[in-house]
Amino acid sequence: MSIWDYANPTRFLRLVQIVLPWLIGLCVLAFAAGLYMSFFVAPEDYQQGDTVRIMFIHVPAAWLAMMCYSIMAMSSLGTLVWKHPLADVSAKSAAPIGAAFTFMSLVTGSLWGKPMWGTYWVWDARLTSVLVLLIMYLGLMTLWRTMDDPIKAGKAAAVLTLVGALNLPVIKFSVDWWNTLHQPASVVRMDGPTIHPDILWPLVIMAIAFTLLFFVLHLMAMRNEIMRRRVRALRQRAASVSFPSTATASTQAAE
Repeated sequence: MSIWDYANPTRFLRLVQIVLPWLIGLCVLAFAAGLYMSFFVAPEDYQQGDTVRIMFIHVPAAWLAMMCYSIMAMSSLGTLVWKHPLADVSAKSAAPIGAAFTFMSLVTGSLWGKPMWGTYWVWDARLTSVLVLLIMYLGLMTLWRTMDDPIKAGKAAAVLTLVGALNLPVIKFSVDWWNTLHQPASVVRMDGPTIHPDILWPLVIMAIAFTLLFFVLHLMAMRNEIMRRRVRALRQRAASVSFPSTATASTQAAE
């Protein structure tokens, strides 16, 4: 089976109906295990104390903020290059979710930074580039809302998304390229993680839980967007019946 097998929205909705309950169940189990290990099993940090537990929310949210935009970039390629019918639906549905994860990352990072750095915010490379990512999400959401034609909006948003993807390596490598207050990578490293396993495993499970949550929300949002576009097409057909001379062009575009 390839992604083209689910280019038909009806077939895709049938798949979502089957997969979604299992994803929700796995997500609930992962969060239950992750939260329990994060707040009741993982030890305090010898320097940060209980403040280190913010990491179990902040780090997965930051990972998902970047992963979500990466998925949007791949969906944008699907829109512009392969003309996949659901690629634009995927990108549009992912944008609000990615914005929420990015905002969560910034807020939890500020709360973690205050006791560690003595300030909620510094204009260093990592924090500033993540703020730019949030602005990109909001800009794309605004673009989709300001254009009535979803096809034209999808193409314009795809171009802007691919341009904004240049910010992803800046976020990832900013702590290596510039002198920042933000700590360098400590999990995904060539020489292995530098975090103690008692803290690493709860973090990994929370990352899995956040990832499952993203896919649950993404599939739900895609389902809603498909239904929204179907309703729009039905309204245009109804309008073409009542006013055939004025609505024919818009109906053909929707089809």
